Amino acid sequence: MDILAWIVLGLLAGAIAKAIYPGRQGGGILGTLILGVVGAFVGGSLYNLLVNGTIALSASSLSIGGVFVAVLGAIIALFIYYAIARRGAY
Repeated sequence: MDILAWIVLGLLAGAIAKAIYPGRQGGGILGTLILGVVGAFVGGSLYNLLVNGTIALSASSLSIGGVFVAVLGAIIALFIYYAIARRGAY
């Protein structure tokens, strides 16, 4: 059941982040899933840093707060990805 929760969280967070982030993002369903899972790790780790003051690789859970943190992490991951991709294009 854990894998199914990760898939649902990844798809949900990735789809919301792609809808919020300006511009067109490709990738299809698999790209959205990977973006959401990466966002869950980025957001969970940043949340852990802000709350506990320590850096630890943690992920958010499948809850309303967890989805919110995962969406914020996915938006940050998109921002970093496009900043690196844009810099490499010049």
